[in-house]
Amino acid sequence: MRTTRATQSARNARSARATRTKRATVAAVAAGALALTAAGCGDGGDGKKDDAKGGKDSAASVQLPKLNGQKLQVAAVWTGPEQKNFTKVLDEFEKRTGAKVSFVPTGDSISTFLGTKIEGGSPPDIAMLPQVGALHQFADKGWLKPVGSAAKAQLGNNFSQGWQDLGAHKGKQYGVYFKAANKSLVWYNTAVFENAGAKEPKTWDEFLKTAQTVSSSGIPPVSVGGADGWTLTDWFENVYLSQAGPEKYDQLAQHKIKWTDPSVKKALTTLGKLFGDKTLLAGGSAGALQTEFPKSVTQTFTGGDTPKAGMVFEGDFVAVNIADETDAKIGADAKVFPFPAVGEQPPVVSGGDVAVALKDNKGAQALLTFLASTDAAEIWAESGGYISPNKELDLAAYPNAVQRGIAKALIAAGDDFRFDMSDQAPAAFGGTKGEGEWKGLQDFLKNPKDVAGAQRELEADAAKAYDN
Repeated sequence: MRTTRATQSARNARSARATRTKRATVAAVAAGALALTAAGCGDGGDGKKDDAKGGKDSAASVQLPKLNGQKLQVAAVWTGPEQKNFTKVLDEFEKRTGAKVSFVPTGDSISTFLGTKIEGGSPPDIAMLPQVGALHQFADKGWLKPVGSAAKAQLGNNFSQGWQDLGAHKGKQYGVYFKAANKSLVWYNTAVFENAGAKEPKTWDEFLKTAQTVSSSGIPPVSVGGADGWTLTDWFENVYLSQAGPEKYDQLAQHKIKWTDPSVKKALTTLGKLFGDKTLLAGGSAGALQTEFPKSVTQTFTGGDTPKAGMVFEGDFVAVNIADETDAKIGADAKVFPFPAVGEQPPVVSGGDVAVALKDNKGAQALLTFLASTDAAEIWAESGGYISPNKELDLAAYPNAVQRGIAKALIAAGDDFRFDMSDQAPAAFGGTKGEGEWKGLQDFLKNPKDVAGAQRELEADAAKAYDN
């Protein structure tokens, strides 16, 4: 569906603020990530929390009603370590309220899954939507229940206006952003870099040269999880934001310009320099298309002296895969640098998962209230692989200095950030496995020389999705 005028106005206001302070925001996020790649980097590799000076005092514990065995279902895309860590949050909610909460995995196509459940008359009580575009679509269809007064109070106390606005639609608050992401990070195997004599790059050209240096050492430099189309949207968005700039980014996100625009051609051509060089991708493009996101991380940090890749691009949540699925220690064996600048400035792309109520009951509202609190955020923060947009969360809750620095930079950015482009789009284009942007960019990864063909495919799918 097309973006409403009210939503566009809100986004334009945020865009104006972001344009004015973009340099400061970029500097804060880049500095936060770069400062934390120094030797030792926090937990000394033992997984224990180090000292965090300057953290905020813990906020008062949130008050929740007694639910006495009420059964609730919560649906989300999370699997593996993320599901396990979120379950800890739900366990605490059960302990405090007496409710019984079950987790329902949705698969990557969460909008399709939920739409089927809703139309069949059996929706879950709460869903964690990774696409703000899905929130808008669901609200317009009358599928969402507005946030209650207790949750609104928590939102007002703990979240900047920008994060509150992202959970609202047409003047009503529907969502609570429980989990945020900095999607402009590159994680690398320090042993591979040291053996190759490689250094952290700051520009795209330096990034390609670094990749070539790693390749010359005998290790495939870049791991790409191309089997999951959403990772490819993140690659494109970072290149496009840095190269085309925030105004063009906002226009493309709202489909005010077409995917056949020259700015898209330029970004795809730039990305094709990586995707089209078989020596730079682990397994080449064919191997990348068969690699799912978790494997793209683990193959970078396992294998001793001969891992299958030297670095992997994705958000701060990579940390949970490193910590739970490899023996690498963050800050020692695994370090991180900001996505390199393609244009004048390095990009800063944020994402997030928003909790929404699909049923109007006391339990669903209580869980929204809990998820908006510092209490809930602290539980997952301590487990790692998680960043909260909750500005009142004590930074000491994070398990190491790497994640603490990323979280601090996100909070410091306030309302001035660019949200994941594909997540702003209608789900049929930006959030469905095997369709739309996910498939279009997978086809591009398969044949990165056909830039014009990729543009035509993306535009055809975008036009159809935005017009419905």
